[in-house]
Amino acid sequence: MSDDPIAIEDPRRPDIRALLERHLAFANLHSPPEDVYALDVDALLDPSISFYALRQDGQLLGVGALRQFDADHAEVKSMHVAAEARGQGAGRIIVNHLLGIARERGLRRVSLETGTMEAFAPARALYESAGFVECGPFGSYPPSPNSAFLTLALEPLEPLEPLERLERLEPQ
Repeated sequence: MSDDPIAIEDPRRPDIRALLERHLAFANLHSPPEDVYALDVDALLDPSISFYALRQDGQLLGVGALRQFDADHAEVKSMHVAAEARGQGAGRIIVNHLLGIARERGLRRVSLETGTMEAFAPARALYESAGFVECGPFGSYPPSPNSAFLTLALEPLEPLEPLERLERLEPQ
């Protein structure tokens, strides 16, 4: 699945809207109303948010967004994988893509909020396996026993050596 395309897409597309509605329903089913921070389609149109969709042969597998707070810090938002695509690496592809975008932008940290309930355990495991660690509330999030706050410090990308400074390889 590592060759599957992931690209910026419009969250208003019908298949994306349907997946986002399932994401919101999941959040509302497993979290008290005061601790549901999943964004709706209109909120995902904010200019500070870059929204991506992962597809295979045109079929939507999952979505994820990156909300940039400032020049150093962004947040993963609206990560959701279609039920039929879970356990196949789609979530990992989306997380890795979002982290790659953050690195390209020169960000120093990416954070996220997810639930502490058992239903959110697979998401927490995915984020922790990507290197995220627990942190305190960030942005406008209040402390809550229902929220897990995670962050990942990013290393800056190493600048590429100009071609003329690379050693020439001699044929053997």
